[in-house]
Amino acid sequence: VPYPAGQGTDIATRFLADHLSDALGQPFMVENVGGAGGMIGAQMAARAPADGYTLVMGTNATHVLNPYLYSSVGFDPENDFEPVILTGTLPMVLVTHPESPFNSVHEVLAAARNGGPSSDIATPSTSARMVLELLKEQSRTPLFMRPYKSSAMAIIGVTTGQVPLSIDTITATRRHINERSLKAIAVTSGRRTELLPGVPTVAEQGLAGFEMIAWNALYAPKGTPPHVIEHINRKLQGLLSRAEARKHLNTIGFEPGGGSPQDLANFAAAERRKWRPVIEKAGLKAN
Repeated sequence: VPYPAGQGTDIATRFLADHLSDALGQPFMVENVGGAGGMIGAQMAARAPADGYTLVMGTNATHVLNPYLYSSVGFDPENDFEPVILTGTLPMVLVTHPESPFNSVHEVLAAARNGGPSSDIATPSTSARMVLELLKEQSRTPLFMRPYKSSAMAIIGVTTGQVPLSIDTITATRRHINERSLKAIAVTSGRRTELLPGVPTVAEQGLAGFEMIAWNALYAPKGTPPHVIEHINRKLQGLLSRAEARKHLNTIGFEPGGGSPQDLANFAAAERRKWRPVIEKAGLKAN
């Protein structure tokens, strides 16, 4: 997992790894190798032996966004990996302190335009940054990124008043929302999600067409034997189709995926076609 423990990707991956251990009769160890927006861990996986014993939980950041944001990522997301399966999607959510005066995207943007504190937003991931950039572009509002190294640190930043708002996955924030230590303002999916019932989308709060979701997908190093790829795909297909597994993943804020390795390759290619022009038009570069 190319992110710290506690990130949405990490939480979902650990659940999947436990079930792969049962299904294949072999232990799966989840190793967190965070840093550089997921690039350090992804690069390690790209250089690992192509024997099926090292896999990486790639994301829309590692396999789509980062190559357009950074001058060098140290690997080729299209040619250095074998796609295995899209494991699921993670809608993002804009959150604030429960005692914050902000209850809508409109209120956040209005305060930011007047030089209020809502201009600063915590971003613990590349996906969070893309949500922020889209908010800035579509609302024409001065918003400022406050980068954090992990979801846990960003959540602490909001709950202790260091920063007024954060953008993160529902997976990382849902427990805090349910415990009312965070307040959800809006989800970034195109439609409302059952993962956070009653929370409106950004789009329906005045920014028509707004949509940005994170996703996770399992990859293997290039050259991993096809029969190994197919075997792991079948086992995860079976898990992701089970009602109890889907229910659990929903509970942690993860919408289960599925499909063939080629389906994943096609999906990632479509995501690159979508986001490359957005990033280039905005002139975005990682710091």
